[in-house]
Amino acid sequence: MAVKYDKLFEELKKRNMKEIELIRQAGFSGNIMTRIRRNEYVSLESIEKICNVLDTKVDDIVTFTK
Repeated sequence: MAVKYDKLFEELKKRNMKEIELIRQAGFSGNIMTRIRRNEYVSLESIEKICNVLDTKVDDIVTFTK
């Protein structure tokens, strides 16, 4: 199963929020954002931090595909 974060980037754009702001507010490293940009696996802990900052659910920012 693959993961895509297109919804996350749409959400950031809608909120006019830069990636660096999300990194700072969520408290994770730039390496996590690099993995997200590459549609690579990131920990559920990182996803939870993003959801808390954006006040969203996981399925609002992540898509799982076969």
